[in-house]
Amino acid sequence: MSKVNKFPRVTVRNLQRRVALNAKDLQKFAERAAGACLGLPKKTKTDLAKLSEVSILIVSDHRMTSLHRRFRNETGPTDVLTFHHGEIFISADTAHRNAKRFGKSLRRELRLYLVHGLLHLHCFDDRDPASARKMRSAEEKILSELSER
Repeated sequence: MSKVNKFPRVTVRNLQRRVALNAKDLQKFAERAAGACLGLPKKTKTDLAKLSEVSILIVSDHRMTSLHRRFRNETGPTDVLTFHHGEIFISADTAHRNAKRFGKSLRRELRLYLVHGLLHLHCFDDRDPASARKMRSAEEKILSELSER
């Protein structure tokens, strides 16, 4: 009997109203991105491989600031917060600002944050420069692979 890869069910919910975005497009991308992340080699079974569900919640800067303060004891909003029980919070306001700042589309910025969160669940981290470089490389690999489809 062959081993079947188990992918978590991925849901995307837009919980903010300020930034217009295509949640259905992000949902389809998230499902493919989860599979791409699981295709990256890891020595141990990761949280992403163990989860039955991943929830991606698109929130406002106001909500993200509250979460950032509560769980990281840091002030102000951040782009992505990932919780190892399978929740990824993404700030639509921050994505919108950074897309303009870096000359990217909002769609690409949201996809980047989504992949970033999934990679955290797949045991990537960005706490030191070497780890951050590996994570950025994995992000770009997944984004370029999935943008071709």
